Amino acid sequence: MNYTPTDEPQWYVAHTYSGYENKVKAGIEAAVENRNMGDEIIEVKVPVQEVVEKKDGKTTVKEKKIFPGYVIIKMFMTDESWYVVRNTRGVTGFVGPASKPVPLSEQELEAMGIKERPVIKVEFSVGDQITVIDGPLEGFSGTIEEVHPEKSKVKVNLSMFGRETPTELEFEQIHLIKE
Repeated sequence: MNYTPTDEPQWYVAHTYSGYENKVKAGIEAAVENRNMGDEIIEVKVPVQEVVEKKDGKTTVKEKKIFPGYVIIKMFMTDESWYVVRNTRGVTGFVGPASKPVPLSEQELEAMGIKERPVIKVEFSVGDQITVIDGPLEGFSGTIEEVHPEKSKVKVNLSMFGRETPTELEFEQIHLIKE
């Protein structure tokens, strides 16, 4: 296909077999993890809305897919990312003319309720020493191994019980240890 990489990741729509949306999402996420492509394929969503159902006097809240048969993917379109998504089990193709992926516009994203998070200026870098200040690992310290500003996350090697343990944490969960 020969895609020229873009500067910013964009949202694309992949068509799936009906009822396979969550399996496709899991399949893409597994492929991203296995191929270490977290920098190319950023996020996968199956848009849902909560629906209140009243039946036999009981009220239940269920999640209903807004676009059955579709998965929305935030990614840098490259030959490899296209291949991974296109060859995920349950994907029938990308939405666009002749199955050539077309990114969603700002208006389309807003209509779907997808809000773009601004990319945060990062004060962390690989090798920095940090302390976890929130969550179940609060109080542990470690070294930053990877920084992912587009996800607002870092991969950290935490020193736990005398062993190095790789963990992914949100920016808000860590505090930089000043030298």
